[in-house]
Amino acid sequence: MNLVWQRFTLSNFPLREYLATSYLHRSLFGLLRSWRETSILMQWGEIIAAALLSLLYGLAPFVANDLVGLILLGCGVFWILLSVSDDRNALNLPKVTPIHILVFIFWGVAFLATALSPVRKFAITDFRNFTLYLFLFALCARVLQFPRLRNWLLILYMHVGLIASVYGVRQKLFGAAQLATWVDPESPLAKNTRVYSYLGNPNLLAGYLLPAIILSLIAVFAWKGLARKCLAATMLVVNLACFRFADSRGSFIGLALAAIVVVLLLRYWYADLLPRFWRTWLVPILLGSFVALFAIAFGASETFRLRIVSIFAGRGDSSNNFRINVWNAVFRMIRDRPILGIGPGHNSFNNVYPLYQLPKFTALSAYSVILEITVEMGFIGLGAFIWLLIVTFNTGLVQLQRFYQERNADGLWMIGAIASLVAMLGHGFVDTVWYRPEINTLWWMMVGLVASYWTPQQQDQNRDVISSNPQAAAN
Repeated sequence: MNLVWQRFTLSNFPLREYLATSYLHRSLFGLLRSWRETSILMQWGEIIAAALLSLLYGLAPFVANDLVGLILLGCGVFWILLSVSDDRNALNLPKVTPIHILVFIFWGVAFLATALSPVRKFAITDFRNFTLYLFLFALCARVLQFPRLRNWLLILYMHVGLIASVYGVRQKLFGAAQLATWVDPESPLAKNTRVYSYLGNPNLLAGYLLPAIILSLIAVFAWKGLARKCLAATMLVVNLACFRFADSRGSFIGLALAAIVVVLLLRYWYADLLPRFWRTWLVPILLGSFVALFAIAFGASETFRLRIVSIFAGRGDSSNNFRINVWNAVFRMIRDRPILGIGPGHNSFNNVYPLYQLPKFTALSAYSVILEITVEMGFIGLGAFIWLLIVTFNTGLVQLQRFYQERNADGLWMIGAIASLVAMLGHGFVDTVWYRPEINTLWWMMVGLVASYWTPQQQDQNRDVISSNPQAAAN
């Protein structure tokens, strides 16, 4: 059974041996190696790539999507330039991981869905955008291998998230114009102010802050020095406050799932440092504390209570009723094209959905990432996405175990990446802000972070052999 799982998750797939014999890899990657060796600019390739990523994650919440798209295009072009000028013989850093393979498979399914789309003209445009995000993943996975660049990019995002949170809290204190009907107009919360900061939408803001909340919590444990820990704690408090004021029910679900993951993984990480009593009772106590805090907030805040109750109101809440009607139409779309869907992207959706929608229930998406992938790329696409998730989480947990054995503090950031992915998936189960550039770029950054830590299993085995044979190591 273990062998089947390893093959399914590509844990023992001989990547380097495969790439060494791959005609496509040998033909394209390293094609311009001699030019790179003489290029002064390309000697700073990874630094330039980090600068492009810094530009993307530093500006994403504040600028129009068109500018974000241009930066994404720059990231994709530069990744291609780096790849075709690579030294194929330099094996000191892994360039391809099992996650890369699944990302490529996911891309291949999207390509087929585009080619067979009933609205191919619109699907091609969205397929191009989809491809840029996957290039972003590849560039992140490459750049984040370098500890200094990784720390810089994570800190940059956390500080940008703090800026967005401070402005969101200010909106709550001094008021902010509600740019759309984000709350049921017949609800007692109709006049409640939901903050949106620089992102223009409270659900989008909450989704953007989910990784920031988790990473700031991890920073409390990972950063050394009292000043840095205080900064991390400040980020955590401000992010949580802004997150609460955004009042996004879907993000509440995501944060709850992430909290469970963080508690369980931190309990695993600090197991050796805990007394016997805390090893047994820490998880129940922490989870019980979360439940108690939830109960206190539920009882003390009418706004919070009504928002939580509305999740279970079914069609009694206008937002729920709207989503249910959209989902019913999406189910019919999936039924008619179950294999490869209608083609990727919101343009494809917008041109097919009107044929199925109920009157007065216009929608720009399926309001669920799972349904959106299924309607766009069929059950084959959904299967590829689930396989990608399984391989990503398996890779993260395997590397976390390695970090635990080595007592490498990078394991804490791996916990943050895993929990962030869980949070965004939980939110995406009932919403599709996941597809917005501000969040989609973060998603692929977290997947790239997991991939950047990947170490070939053969290397681990060789390390074990050397450590068990001191004479060989000395020679």
